[in-house]
Amino acid sequence: MENKNHSTEDISRREALKKIAVIGGALSSFSLLNQNILAQENQTDDGEIDKEASADLKTVIKNGTVYHKQELKKLYVGITQQNTIKVSERPLTANNIIDAKGKIVSQGFVDILADNAGSPETTYRIFEKYKLTDGATSVLQMHGGAAYPASFHQKFDALPHYVNYGVGVFVMILRLRFMSFADRMKYTEKGLEEGALGVSHSIEYQPTSYDELLGYAKLAAKYDRPFFLHLRYSAEKTELEGVKEAIRLSKETGARVHIDHLHSTGGTFNMPKALELIQNANLTGGQITTCVYPYSYWATYLISKRFDPGWQQRFGLTYSDLTVVGTGQKLNENTFNAYRNRAGLLVAVPEGTMPFDKTINLALQTDFCMIGSDGGIESEPKANNHPRGAGCFSTAIRHGIKMGMSMEKTLSKITTLPCRLMKGAMDNRNDIDNGKIADIVIFDPKTINGKASVANPNQFSEGIEQIFINGSLVYDDNKILASKGKPIRYSSKK
Repeated sequence: MENKNHSTEDISRREALKKIAVIGGALSSFSLLNQNILAQENQTDDGEIDKEASADLKTVIKNGTVYHKQELKKLYVGITQQNTIKVSERPLTANNIIDAKGKIVSQGFVDILADNAGSPETTYRIFEKYKLTDGATSVLQMHGGAAYPASFHQKFDALPHYVNYGVGVFVMILRLRFMSFADRMKYTEKGLEEGALGVSHSIEYQPTSYDELLGYAKLAAKYDRPFFLHLRYSAEKTELEGVKEAIRLSKETGARVHIDHLHSTGGTFNMPKALELIQNANLTGGQITTCVYPYSYWATYLISKRFDPGWQQRFGLTYSDLTVVGTGQKLNENTFNAYRNRAGLLVAVPEGTMPFDKTINLALQTDFCMIGSDGGIESEPKANNHPRGAGCFSTAIRHGIKMGMSMEKTLSKITTLPCRLMKGAMDNRNDIDNGKIADIVIFDPKTINGKASVANPNQFSEGIEQIFINGSLVYDDNKILASKGKPIRYSSKK
């Protein structure tokens, strides 16, 4: 029998929320600290140049506030001829010097929840362009991915890429192609053996038995890769059952389970309780992470099961609340029914459907929540895609500033935590530190913001000054200069 007074598995909601509140209360002081750092007099070149450290450098970034080992510091950042990073408190020099006065110098942003699974052969360049211009240097398709990762890489590794890229095993496609559970397991494991970054499945859109999910989780645990899971319930009365199912999968298999966009699937109506469940699980042997995107509205395909009969009651919405992304067209009952079977048509719900103060802001204050876009731009001049595909990370930084969250904490959610989740694959890109690969973003904290909107998602973000990928300057003055992205995958087990 459970001892409800003493069991560590059942920390009270009051205790859990108190911990979250303490974290939140600390945000203001951290934010003030950041402001003080940025307000300090920037470095000058009156120190003696470190000639030995400068000998192999092709580029130096000076006078910036550098996100280094999860702290903001005044450092010189050098990029070597081998495209790795060198940091120093002493002045460095090179033929190419960038003055980052008043700017923040961060490792490149990592999108762990990108999605370009529809027709990547024809859309991937557009998709990557809008990721790059939002500061993302590594774009990992873990909400979707590829059914056959080796074939994906064989095809795409020969092509030019704006960003670093990688995929997980896309279980939904395997389930459409194979009726046998044994075959589904076989090809999921084959993908992991071939270097896939993890396993992804969306059980709201493709309902799956718990026993089958258990099989995928066991494979993820066997290869120590994350299992990305879009939960099955989005209704107020049942969404927490989805969170509990994810926790159960982790505890029964030892898998690292990542819950996709908790604020839209799992915590829309009951975020404090969802966070409490995850926190309790992590304290008692579970390995659960989650992510959010910094928008108070979701968007998905009208053909999906999310709009099965009863959707108005589940979400408290009606036909006129739905807007076709990229056109601004509002639906009514007739157009809803006419468009319902049109493949690929994305509609957005109103702003505030997922209130920031009741969902996203609470999740961001925990140490197990990061930022993931859950999307991508796939066409021009105006895509039928959620604006998060173009503006997720700049919007997240701006939102962090507005809510009083420290810049360090915000940056950890788009750099450090995603790299930690993808451990092994991202260890050489997880910090601005000596020997790491030079994926670097320089941005202006005063102006950074996402411009993408429901009416026009196809807009570059503001405030991104320069981007380096694999040691090369690829973005400067709102212009893309080069395609230097490389594949990110694990070594084949064969």
